[in-house]
Amino acid sequence: MTALASSKRLVVKIGSSILVDEAKGEIRRDWLEALSDDVARLQKAGCEVVVVSSGAIRLGRRHLKLAPGPLKLEESQAAAATGQIQLAHAYQAALARHGITVAQVLLTLDDSEERRRYLNARQTMGTLLGLKAVPVINENDTVATDEIRFGDNDRLGARVAEMISADTLVLLSDIDGLYTGDPRTDATATFIPEIREITPEIEAMGGSAASEMSNGGMVTKLMAARIAMAAGCRMAIADGRTVGALGALIDGAARCSWFLPEASPLSARKRWIKGSLKTAGTLTVDDGAVRALSAGKSLLPAGITAIEGDFKRGDVVDVKDRVGRTLARGLVAYAAEDARRIAGRKSVEIERLLGFRGRDEMVHRDDLVVE
Repeated sequence: MTALASSKRLVVKIGSSILVDEAKGEIRRDWLEALSDDVARLQKAGCEVVVVSSGAIRLGRRHLKLAPGPLKLEESQAAAATGQIQLAHAYQAALARHGITVAQVLLTLDDSEERRRYLNARQTMGTLLGLKAVPVINENDTVATDEIRFGDNDRLGARVAEMISADTLVLLSDIDGLYTGDPRTDATATFIPEIREITPEIEAMGGSAASEMSNGGMVTKLMAARIAMAAGCRMAIADGRTVGALGALIDGAARCSWFLPEASPLSARKRWIKGSLKTAGTLTVDDGAVRALSAGKSLLPAGITAIEGDFKRGDVVDVKDRVGRTLARGLVAYAAEDARRIAGRKSVEIERLLGFRGRDEMVHRDDLVVE
């Protein structure tokens, strides 16, 4: 079984140069339908799929008849607003052939950096995947400014993979992997099939963007690889121009460069939690919760006897027993004020006590590191 075929949660990033026919300014429908066939195949095999898709600006600028060459920020935003509708409709139509629901998600850099927004986006995408929908993600170019942009969907794809704890990220572009030099200009450039560490030598192999209408290039792909590997997510760079490119990767019939991390997504996430130098508060738990934690279960509000600190949702907190011994560390699902209202109460009471339906767990087991 190939690495891609064994994936449980996959992010596929699609470059605009392979999705949109540059001469016509239209989506390559045959290419997109083949991709939807491959996505359906992965879903049927038990893999959750997220698509990060470029193409909105390229589609929109053609539709708005904008002149060739670099666009002003406001022109890019106008093109994105127009093209994003076409892009979403195209994905919806292609995946509807398999009875798959598409969800459009637009993100900015702030959504991956600001903790509360990060958690909201993570939870929304997790819910969509649980409902068997395919989130189609792009940068929210209509509201982003130069200062708060990813600027390319390679890094956006890596941030999404990190956000949802994906085990695999595939960058479909116009090159089949990493070379020691630019194969378009260097006849001696050698293909590198596997990378386990982003060294200065590897970074030196990066090039520049391929065209004025693309913000990509090997430099941004290596940046994406660094983000993905730190999150325990393996990443592949592959040539996606051929119809059925993703299926060929699934079958092992196409070559690509794999960036392989040391840790799994879950272990990398928990290592980050455990390594937090400063916690924002403390949850004291009863003997029943102590037993539940030792059995690998989540921490529920009912088991909490006391709360210290003024923390926000998503902050790292310590979990202690009655005598003050630290048992675990984790990401709390409620801010301190709300946590105090539901402490010692059953999860079914949360909506009545807070006025909204939050998570059943105070700290989910996936966000919990037991000492």
